Amino acid sequence: MSGLLRRAIWWAQDYAYAAVWQVRAFGDRNRAETYLHGAGVPIVVLPGIYESWRFMRPLIERTHRDGHPVHVVEPLERNLSPIAEMAQRVSAYLAARDLHDVVLLAHSKGGLAGKLVMLGPEAGRVRGMLAVATPFGGSRYARMMLTRSLRALSPRHPSIAALSAQRQANARIVSVYARFDPHIPEGSELPGAKNVPLDTGGHFRVLAHPRVMAELAALAA
Repeated sequence: MSGLLRRAIWWAQDYAYAAVWQVRAFGDRNRAETYLHGAGVPIVVLPGIYESWRFMRPLIERTHRDGHPVHVVEPLERNLSPIAEMAQRVSAYLAARDLHDVVLLAHSKGGLAGKLVMLGPEAGRVRGMLAVATPFGGSRYARMMLTRSLRALSPRHPSIAALSAQRQANARIVSVYARFDPHIPEGSELPGAKNVPLDTGGHFRVLAHPRVMAELAALAA
């Protein structure tokens, strides 16, 4: 199979996965409080842009079955706010509930907010972060997007450039990503972090890859 055909198949599979889980998330009536009990390390979920926390429900349910309380920050809504505002809301959530030794579980843009939390006033509450398909260095495709929230993910945007320059939290981050991401041609490798490239393609369907759950379990052990 040619590389071009393989990428086309991965791209189609990726959007099929995203479509299915966006529809399921829309019709999901589960309450966030369902997942709050458990004796394990607390997990705080940070979805990507245009995603509700329900988009990540398969990971949430698996993590909860493993004994971890799982928190979602509902004021994030669909994560259209600037990264700094997202980080402030997450930090406020951690402080209001006096959470400690937290593991952040983030997808895409959620990982940018998570890293900023790990650099902010509530950084001491966070053990580490598992970031899946996060554009730590931005995406050059963002410059072509119509909405301000997507254009803010450009490598040239001040928020991305400033975040990339701050590396003191990187050692506590595990970055998992596909070797071909149709949304992030630059990739998600983060200097100083534990980088886990997957031999597959996609931006959304990597959330269902077994390695993601394995890395989360290791981080929360």
